[in-house]
Amino acid sequence: MGHVLSSAERTAFMAEPHVGVVAIEAAGRAPLCVPVWYAWHDDAVLGFWMDGASPKVRGLRAAGRLSFCVQTTVRPYRYASVEADVLRIAPIEWEAELVPLVERYLDATAARAYLEALGGPEGVAGDVYVRARVTRWRAEQ
Repeated sequence: MGHVLSSAERTAFMAEPHVGVVAIEAAGRAPLCVPVWYAWHDDAVLGFWMDGASPKVRGLRAAGRLSFCVQTTVRPYRYASVEADVLRIAPIEWEAELVPLVERYLDATAARAYLEALGGPEGVAGDVYVRARVTRWRAEQ
């Protein structure tokens, strides 16, 4: 480590399909940290799919912010750790948000099977898509 990633390097890194860890404030406890699939949108905006009734979402609604980290596990090691403000928590849109997120992590055949197993848009009723804008970066190689 030691090379601070440039803006272009960190954007390219975040656009890769890493599994990230989101950390959310929890009143009277240590932060809730969970692995997640994420989407990377223009203008340094993260997207997450979550169960709308989950402790994660309750924590995000209360705190309005999160920390997020992604890393590689092979050389050259890289990571990005960010702070972000929640922009929006809304019902997930199947075609615009969920399908692209699943296809980011799975090949076409596996993505289709995964989405079919969810049971279509009705199968994710109550789930939300969280958008959060990055406000602070730490990214190195």
